[in-house]
Formats: sequence, C-alpha cells, structure tokens
Amino acid sequence: MQSDGLGILLISEGHERAHYAFVLASGAAAVGRDVVLFATNQGCRALLADLEPLLGPRDAAIRATGVAGLAELREACIELGVRLIVCEAGLRMADMSAAALAETVEIAGVITFLNAARGQLLTL
Repeated sequence: MQSDGLGILLISEGHERAHYAFVLASGAAAVGRDVVLFATNQGCRALLADLEPLLGPRDAAIRATGVAGLAELREACIELGVRLIVCEAGLRMADMSAAALAETVEIAGVITFLNAARGQLLTL
C-alpha cells in the first residue's frame, strides 16, 4: 500500500546531495505530501544547528543565481513540517554531538525511519 509521502535518506555530507535532499523535501511538503528526511553518517552534518561549514562558495554561487540556498531550504522544510531525523548510530559514527543538532531534529534509529516512511516512496 503506497502513500503519497516521501522518505529521503541522506548519507553523505556533500553540499550537492544535501541541497537537493532539501529541495525534494521542501517541494514535496509544499504540495501537501508527508515527508521524512533521515540523515546518517556524514549526512548528519546537514542537520547540525551550524550549517556554516557546509555552505561555502557553492552555496553562495547558488544563492547568487536566485535559487534558495541550503539554510533557506532547511528552514522551509521545518516550516512545512518535514520530519527531520538523524540516525543515532550515524551520529556516533560521524563523531558528532547530539547537542550540536538543530532544535527540531529528532534522534532515532533506522526502524523509526522505516516505520515513518512505511508505504512511501523512498529516495537517496
């Protein structure tokens, strides 16, 4: 039984992957779809309170074209009710502190993600 929701798995810290994960998440949420974004390993960096290390010149170049940057997209996701989950094990493997996460981020495991995304389209 497939729903019209979207589950997104973010597994690396590259700006391009993180940016497009938030493009998909915010776009789907904007049209009324339930969205859950699950970050693990180095992908957890996209859910840190301080995004500055991820932004850099790539994000500045994107924003200069009039396209929303990573911080704006993540904020849109929060405002649109996207469920943001960071993998507890992935957080430890990436040697990151739970205290460094953005306020709205939930810490859970893969089972929580799979249950949240049950019946939804999943994308990497």
